[in-house]
Amino acid sequence: MIYYDVKPLGDLIKEFCELHKGAGYLDEQKALQSWSQVVGPFIATHTIDLSIKNQVLYVRVDSDALRHELNYSKSLLMKNLNERVGKEVIKEIVLS
Repeated sequence: MIYYDVKPLGDLIKEFCELHKGAGYLDEQKALQSWSQVVGPFIATHTIDLSIKNQVLYVRVDSDALRHELNYSKSLLMKNLNERVGKEVIKEIVLS
């Protein structure tokens, strides 16, 4: 009789992403998806681009005034995003 190593689909997807994208890829994606809930709809609509590289969140916004205001809230944003993920995924935020 043949026995197969049966795993849940979620575990297989996680293994695949870790193998091809790196260990923290899914956590980074969760942080990016949480952006709009953390900052609210107004700031989310003015966000042009989001990306994470080496635990640094890069945020592009379409307003200099908004970027200036977000600069004051970096530590709170990092705290809230990391809490959503459940671990420290972001150590710095760069606004442009």
